[in-house]
Amino acid sequence: MSFSSKVKSEVCRYSEYNHKEATAILSAIMKSSGTLSLEGNDKISFKVVTENPAIGRLIFKLLKEHFSIHTELMVRKSNSLKKNNVYIACITEEMGVRNFLKEVGILKDTKGLIQLNYNIPEEIISDDLSIRMYIRGAFLGGGSVSNPEKTYHLEFVTHDEDYAADLSKLINTYNLSSKMIKRKSSYVVYIKEGEQIVDLLNIIGAHSSLLDFENVRIMKEMRNNVNRLVNCETANLSKTVNASVRQVESIKLIESELGLARLPENLREIAELRLNYPDESLKELGKMLEPPVGKSGVNHRLRRIEKIAEEIRKEGK
Repeated sequence: MSFSSKVKSEVCRYSEYNHKEATAILSAIMKSSGTLSLEGNDKISFKVVTENPAIGRLIFKLLKEHFSIHTELMVRKSNSLKKNNVYIACITEEMGVRNFLKEVGILKDTKGLIQLNYNIPEEIISDDLSIRMYIRGAFLGGGSVSNPEKTYHLEFVTHDEDYAADLSKLINTYNLSSKMIKRKSSYVVYIKEGEQIVDLLNIIGAHSSLLDFENVRIMKEMRNNVNRLVNCETANLSKTVNASVRQVESIKLIESELGLARLPENLREIAELRLNYPDESLKELGKMLEPPVGKSGVNHRLRRIEKIAEEIRKEGK
């Protein structure tokens, strides 16, 4: 089971809703994954298709308990390569589809003319709980979330630009920063930040999945921090080794061309220490001096030695 399916199945396990909450959930599901069909004799029907059986059962239950619509839940084989089952809930004219679609905000009556409503009706999202239920329904109908082990990405796929804009605006009332893009013939509202995905999972009530997501996110962050530290240590070690090799070469050049005895006493002391202890850090070399010298003092002396060696190299050219 994908992480996305796990989230949806968890959300569907809660099925005790009042009428307002059921209306908000069904409204979002219908707009995200429903299809309106025109039939003979000016009749219409509305169909919702899902590959998740838990969503199919939830739709069936909410229609029956809150709208007295006794629809059938049909099962078909998908046309996709995986040949998964798809679950179809169909609401017909005889079941009162027109009144139902008006109540959940799919249809609107404008001066006696029935039209599709592509916006999110304000009366359906009039309080915080109904907004949360609406976002939950939108996720069940057209949402998905990637496995956090791979990447952080949560999205809602819709087929209308105005609806996608409304949905993004609704999500962002919770201080989230969802964005909208067009993908082929669809409009996608998406979130890519891990922390914001956690917030949205909390909004839709996927608390168990939220904890799993957070655990993965924490582990990934720990691995990244360890890798950064290792890379930093490796880089520092390489830098230290390269500096030591360069310093030893400069000291040996001075020794062969001038002799270390020609150096000032403080430079000669550190030069001899570096030759005898090529692997020691500047801090350790400083501790060996009498009196001890700090890291910056040792570095200053070695830089003076390298400058003398550089002058010798220039004269030799």
